[in-house]
Amino acid sequence: MERAIKQCFGVDISKHDFTVTLAISHLDKSVSFSQSACFENTTKGFNQFLKWGKKLVNPNTPTCYLMEATGIYYEPLAYHLAKIHKQVSVILPNKVKHYAKSLNIKSKTDLIDSKVIAQLGVERSHSMWKPPSPVFKELRELTRLYVDLKHERTVFSNRIESVESGHQPNKFIVRTNSGLIKVIDKQILKCETEIKKVIEKECWLQEKVNKMLTINGLGLTTIAIVLAETQGFALIRNRKQLASYAGYDVVQRESGISIKGKTRISKKGNSRIRAALHFPAMVASRYNPTLKEDYQRIIKNKTSKMIGITALQRKLLLLTYTLWKNDTCFDQE
Repeated sequence: MERAIKQCFGVDISKHDFTVTLAISHLDKSVSFSQSACFENTTKGFNQFLKWGKKLVNPNTPTCYLMEATGIYYEPLAYHLAKIHKQVSVILPNKVKHYAKSLNIKSKTDLIDSKVIAQLGVERSHSMWKPPSPVFKELRELTRLYVDLKHERTVFSNRIESVESGHQPNKFIVRTNSGLIKVIDKQILKCETEIKKVIEKECWLQEKVNKMLTINGLGLTTIAIVLAETQGFALIRNRKQLASYAGYDVVQRESGISIKGKTRISKKGNSRIRAALHFPAMVASRYNPTLKEDYQRIIKNKTSKMIGITALQRKLLLLTYTLWKNDTCFDQE
């Protein structure tokens, strides 16, 4: 058999366990696979996995560990591997899904998924995963709680509106939902306070955030969400990559003379960032002199004003990145 040139452990992970397959790429471009194995998603399972994998790999051949970003279930293993200096990569599930389709694989099991991930690992290059710094990890947890609380508040508010719109609304239901909204409102305020505390603990971070707050339309929680979801732009190399990461990259659909689709954003990116920038963009379209002018220019002769709002979301995101990188305030001129 030809000499091995790359090895990759494909990890399909869930809450309680994970399935692993080793793929080995050879000089003649062939790929061979090991038998798959399943381990508990615990420290004990991680150590068993490493002991099992050590018997399979060639120590002189580059080895990587590839897994999907499945909720937060991948984090314990990713942190464990990064701590012992293993080459870990974490990719979005849609990449694995599309790659499996390209291989004409129609079935989906843990074993098949781990094999597909392993093959993807040896055939493609992937950026190394690095644990977020503690401050951005804490910010991410708090901002995601904040967003969830706001969502729950909307749910209960809609229930009240629905009940009150009917005939002889049940007062107990209205009173109960109103009470729950009051509890959630208190938790939202506490969450906002905690977010502010985390930022204020780091003087350098507070200074940068204050400069970003000079953008008329952006608030502290919005900036915190953007920083938390990008790890302080740690993995962002340029504006184009940031736009793509947030799903603001432009998609064109044209082919020959018969297909002339509308140009739109891909939305294949971090939806939390897009959601956080929606209302700030609406505020900026009215009260930020510079962006208001851009907004009016964009929506001219357009059928929908949302095109302008989406464009402002992208502009706000790129502005925060520019101010962060240059360590400057926003110039209104």
